[in-house]
Amino acid sequence: MAGSDLVHVVDDDMDVRKSLGFLLATADFAVRLHESATAFLSTAKGDLDGCIVTDVRMPGIDGIEFLRQLRSGGHTIPVIVMTGHADVALAVQAMKEGASDFIEKPFDDEMLIDAIRSTLANRNQANATHPQSSEIHGRLATLSERERQVLDGLVSGLPNKTIAYDLGISPRTVEIHRANVMSKMAAGSLSHLVRMALIVESKH
Repeated sequence: MAGSDLVHVVDDDMDVRKSLGFLLATADFAVRLHESATAFLSTAKGDLDGCIVTDVRMPGIDGIEFLRQLRSGGHTIPVIVMTGHADVALAVQAMKEGASDFIEKPFDDEMLIDAIRSTLANRNQANATHPQSSEIHGRLATLSERERQVLDGLVSGLPNKTIAYDLGISPRTVEIHRANVMSKMAAGSLSHLVRMALIVESKH
């Protein structure tokens, strides 16, 4: 098995580690389980193979701090962050710290496997599958003012209800705008949408 298909699962919950380990092994990945970010970092030497799947909320070093320490240590290994439904703001923060993707729990097994395969396939060609900023600007230009406001809320990690309250519209209307934003931006997921918004931000 190629070392490039290695997945490190870093999670403080033993049941989660075991179930993810089993799932990924059945999908033909080589898997290593780590009980904490501290445990992983203590053994992280040289170039790290594969990718990391970790939880944004962990005791001690959480997912965000884990990303910071990896990057400050010069490790460029891609990281997929798992997040609870109420933690989208943390997931957005993780993307800003360099996470390659985030996935909301509870998630479909296939969704996680697809995210890992996509991350592993793209790690050596960081921008190959990501549209360039000029293309993203073109898509942004098609959004209405209200859709831009909803996009700004999403990228800030705000839930639909909060965006609705801030804009003085109903949550249902936010959902409609959100669907339009996803469609116009050609975003396959919220993490994809956030990544595009961050690419544009980084160019300013």
